Amino acid sequence: MSDSMIASFDGTKLYFKKDAADNARAAIVIVHGLCEHQGRYDYFAQKLNDAGFTVYRFDHRGHGRSEGEDTYYSDFNELLDDTNIFVDMAIEENPDIPVFLLGHSMGGFTVSLYGVKYPDKKLRGIITSGALTMDTGGLISGIPKGLDLHQKLPNELGSGVCSVPEVVDWYGKDPYNRQTFTAGLCYALCAGLEWFQPKKQDFKYPVLMTHGEKDGLVNVKDTYEFFAAAGSEDKQMKIYGKLFHEILNEYQKDEVIADMIGWMDYRI
Repeated sequence: MSDSMIASFDGTKLYFKKDAADNARAAIVIVHGLCEHQGRYDYFAQKLNDAGFTVYRFDHRGHGRSEGEDTYYSDFNELLDDTNIFVDMAIEENPDIPVFLLGHSMGGFTVSLYGVKYPDKKLRGIITSGALTMDTGGLISGIPKGLDLHQKLPNELGSGVCSVPEVVDWYGKDPYNRQTFTAGLCYALCAGLEWFQPKKQDFKYPVLMTHGEKDGLVNVKDTYEFFAAAGSEDKQMKIYGKLFHEILNEYQKDEVIADMIGWMDYRI
């Protein structure tokens, strides 16, 4: 494992971690969600390593240990272009094996829009987990318009992230999680969703869309709708009954992880 600070497209330094697998069969870039950080994917990364995947992950700007104003974006493209730095790195460092991209929640928003903005990247496939692709549940779009962009709003996601009490408890105590997020972030995501709606048919990558049926933060309808609209010839969807938002931390996480690895195995 190695970690470092990597300069993004505009010079903002982002915290980056790479977990290299022995005799890797593939590589994967993981994109985390709102107010959290890459370290919450340690268990998943270990399972991926064990299955022969080299794992690349980073903290979004303004999140975790990365630079940038706390949980602030001036433009949704910052999310896509930051992610592109690590996709390019993974592809360049692994010229002989397939590279996949996975995003959870706001990270799912990121990889979904990424697939439209960067249609020609040499990615073997994209996986979404509880992806915010429409905001049917009003998580972001419910924020009042006209607030100061830098105004902090309370992070009330905690209890809804997972049905596992220990996960919820640690979510509130994790020093790298953010307790607030800015109005500017919400407005940037709303602008991204607006940009994305008419372009969903331009998403052509092989894709596995996953979601918890009882997700109270990002409504499962987001994934149904994106699945129906996506232009991918190779698209799969799996909805996990009774699971909350963070399917990678739920009681059935090993089943979810095995499904994701299995999907990638068929495409290596």
